[in-house]
Amino acid sequence: MKKSIIRRLTSGIMLIGYCLLAIGFVSCNDFLTIYPTDRIVGDDFWKTKDDVDQMVDGCYHSMLSYDIQERAIMWGAFRSDELVKLTDYNDNTLDNIAAVNLLPTCKYNSWGAFYKVINNCNIVLNHAKDVMAEDPEFTQGDYEVVRAQMLALRSLCYFYLVRAFRDIPYTDKSYENDSEVEPIEQSTPAEVLQHCLDDLNEARPYIMRSGAYPRFDWRNWGYMTRDAVHALMADIYLWRASMTHSQTDYQQAIAFSDSVINAKHAYYELNKEYDVTDVKDDKYHLEEFSTGYYNLFNTNGGNTHESILEWQYNGRDNSNQALENYYYQSGSENSYSQNSILMASSIFNAIDKNADTDQGKKLYLTKNDYRFWNNVYEANNEEAQQLSIRKMVDNSGTVVDTKSTVGVAKSNGRAFREFKQNWIVYRLPDVMLIKAEALVETAANDSDQVVLQQAFDLVQAVNKRSMLKTANDTLKYTTYKSKADFELLVLNERERELCFEGKRWWDLMRYCYRHMEGVDINQKLADQTTWPKLYKPMLDMVIRKYGSGGEGDAVSYKMKGEPYLYWPLEESETKVNKLLKQNPVYIQEKTTSKN
Repeated sequence: MKKSIIRRLTSGIMLIGYCLLAIGFVSCNDFLTIYPTDRIVGDDFWKTKDDVDQMVDGCYHSMLSYDIQERAIMWGAFRSDELVKLTDYNDNTLDNIAAVNLLPTCKYNSWGAFYKVINNCNIVLNHAKDVMAEDPEFTQGDYEVVRAQMLALRSLCYFYLVRAFRDIPYTDKSYENDSEVEPIEQSTPAEVLQHCLDDLNEARPYIMRSGAYPRFDWRNWGYMTRDAVHALMADIYLWRASMTHSQTDYQQAIAFSDSVINAKHAYYELNKEYDVTDVKDDKYHLEEFSTGYYNLFNTNGGNTHESILEWQYNGRDNSNQALENYYYQSGSENSYSQNSILMASSIFNAIDKNADTDQGKKLYLTKNDYRFWNNVYEANNEEAQQLSIRKMVDNSGTVVDTKSTVGVAKSNGRAFREFKQNWIVYRLPDVMLIKAEALVETAANDSDQVVLQQAFDLVQAVNKRSMLKTANDTLKYTTYKSKADFELLVLNERERELCFEGKRWWDLMRYCYRHMEGVDINQKLADQTTWPKLYKPMLDMVIRKYGSGGEGDAVSYKMKGEPYLYWPLEESETKVNKLLKQNPVYIQEKTTSKN
């Protein structure tokens, strides 16, 4: 495998795993000892299996950082049509992002938290093998599992970075003191994504299968497992296929989605008598909505049968403060506002029967959809331009199952300090819809009934789970006449199902890429003289959150080509590392160029 040489680019990304161990984590093991920096790589560390386990747990703990959760929301959701800034919240940075003035000085451009995790993984990969000679209890099998987890977690971090910045530095080397830091240039998406896929393929045979840890052990969902690896591989193949229009990659996305779906089914068959409850008895076994919504998004905080990978927050040793601030109540422990920073846009406030076929202004097809009432507060308010988010922040445990004219009112009943909602990276409906999206793109033409029916059936299974029990099927196959119709069906169903989970901007980017010509993932943006234009229907979706008026038109005008899909590199990074090339539509004078 071709390797890039890389370095840690800035003092924020750099070093080591030491601080990872400073704060509690949801674990049965005591790994909370704080080691000084020089001891993590010194003579008295890396001696025992426990040392390795502490560092592995520390790598996962570092994924719980405020910075990573904040970027999962900002990178994956805020730029899309689903979120807007609370009108009364004063923040010029968010205003600039909404107006596509993505400044090199913006704090959200920092990639440091992800590179910290990457370097921590590299440190484990660098040292863990030597522990076998020191501690007989750390066996070759133990090492292979640890190596697989670190390769997989590192790949996930790189995938976030590729989607946010496109051309990024790549390294598989650990940097354990300041003297080792060296500048390195960016790699192309083709290079980074292939590194990820190679590492994930290497990890697959050794990583623990989902459900292999003891019953109710958080690691079944909080560690990278085989299902998580396969979900990530399906996601990466789908991303690359959308950029390159590769039928082979779409087929790979389908195959790895099937691996997850089949594994979930096998687990259900093996454990249905004593370990799996409140799920549908079909081939997908999704949670019953009346219980599943509560278990996934309310006080239970996650880790249900359909979960695949979640960052684990217990509300005592750690709290999901970024999700809390952006979706629930902003502020700090001693001073906070009853309002969140972000709100749901007007696409959630009313029904549009043409949503899936005519790119309607609203998202939902029927009031019989549980999600219409449960994803936001005060649903069915057609005049509202902003609605408070309910999903992941409501504490009542109530699943609204009403067709009344007014949705449930906002509640602030969740304790501010003990915000234990997990952040869901992958769950089964996500993977089912990844497969559906890939299937649509492999259909030979508008008349390819076999493949399009398969895609529709997957969407129907997700959609039907969310319908009131008295409702008939909302989706009818005959409604959709072409591949383009089915493409929009999948895109909208993903938004109905996965809204606010940090998916929407990536979904819109894939939709855009599939309709762009001239995209070259083997070449960096800064090395190109012209860039492919963006797909206007995608832009039309993005700007619908602005309602009527000229703001949306201004945004559409600015977003002329491929570089606008990505964030600029943080200014401080380009000053430290002179080999970095800034996203070519952003310049260094704290503004946006119109190249």
